[in-house]
Amino acid sequence: MKPEVLVLAASPSASVMEQLDQHFHCHHVWRQPQDGRAAYIASVAPGVRAVLTTAAIGVDQALLDQLPKLEMVAINGIGLDAIPLDLTRARGLAVTNTPDVLTDDVADHALTLLLAAARRLPALDRYVRAGEWEAGVALKPTRALRGKTCGVFGFGRIGQAVAARAEAFGMNVQYFQPRAIDGVATPRADSLLDLARASDYLVVCAPGTPATRHAINAEVMAALGAEGTLVNISRGALVDEAALVDALRDGTLGMAALDVFADEPRVLPALREVHNAVLTPHVGSLTVETRHAMGQLVVDNLLAHFAGNRLLTPVN
Repeated sequence: MKPEVLVLAASPSASVMEQLDQHFHCHHVWRQPQDGRAAYIASVAPGVRAVLTTAAIGVDQALLDQLPKLEMVAINGIGLDAIPLDLTRARGLAVTNTPDVLTDDVADHALTLLLAAARRLPALDRYVRAGEWEAGVALKPTRALRGKTCGVFGFGRIGQAVAARAEAFGMNVQYFQPRAIDGVATPRADSLLDLARASDYLVVCAPGTPATRHAINAEVMAALGAEGTLVNISRGALVDEAALVDALRDGTLGMAALDVFADEPRVLPALREVHNAVLTPHVGSLTVETRHAMGQLVVDNLLAHFAGNRLLTPVN
């Protein structure tokens, strides 16, 4: 009999979805009407041995408590802030995620946001569409990237990939995280505040944890300054969004370029209204190639678990 898997979200890859249904007895929660999902989960819960979720959806204690035969939580994504790891450890559950395969695309998107903010691309697009170019409306020049400093908060796989791309544009790079990284030439700032003071662009790549919640606060934004730009491709909770709106409105901070938000998909109306922000809907890894690779890694981890083999990407 195929292992029963509770699938909370679909993969964009048709191949991944076909493999899931080929190898497992899948209960596709995402196909159910929103108001019927709780009853659907309750009806299939007794036989479920694995949950397939995303970093954004996660799992909670209420769901875990409904699944007496649960052995594994497979996360399509890298974030762990929506996973109660203390509970999964206590239950002896295997937990996997999908690191590495999304690093390049997320780093590419970080630089895309940085460039869009630096060269004011959304504003220029509106300028052309509104006929202001034809009307001869004056434009202010933007600033070159070369010689500017890109600060990277969080210097793991994605942070280092962002640094490499920034350097390719002629930028100087510094990083900060509490623990220094051995074997890297990139200089480490003494604190996040010092990194913000030294940076023209501050790219947030740190994980979302209780310790990093609102790490980017009003003081950090003021240190980044009126000519500075904040880029966030990590988790919305790292940024104090109310303070961010105030800083963008009063000019304490020059620009923001954000792919993640505190209460996705809901974005603060005030943040949507400010003119000096570039906003994208959490799409750093949304390419055909990467989303297939992420889904394939989920399938491969599930297959390894139920075959009694070593997991490919276990979460410690």
